Amino acid sequence: MRTKLLEFVEQDQIRTDLPQVREGYNVRVHVRIKEGNKERIQVFEGLVIAAYGEGINKSITVRKDSYGVGVERTFKINSPLISNIEVMRKNKVRRAKLYYMRGLKGKSARLKEIKNK
Repeated sequence: MRTKLLEFVEQDQIRTDLPQVREGYNVRVHVRIKEGNKERIQVFEGLVIAAYGEGINKSITVRKDSYGVGVERTFKINSPLISNIEVMRKNKVRRAKLYYMRGLKGKSARLKEIKNK
């Protein structure tokens, strides 16, 4: 339960330059990484298997397979470390949490794409 005062204070800090991201979307997250005194952008591309929170606390969990090993990262949507989020494709899903995708690979891990009209 959020109070009106908290929502009012957080309104300035919520990012509006990023697209709407939901479970089942294949996304490409551009993350700023600081190494010493240098800064670079690393891209993490995968399937959004979970989204939690609301307002400034909204976060997503993105999963990808990297050389046969499943890798999951959780990103805070409103973090200044995220420079950009690209939605690559939108898939049709019937659940809010896609944790069952962890046990699937190959053809069984495919999701049906939502076609734009």
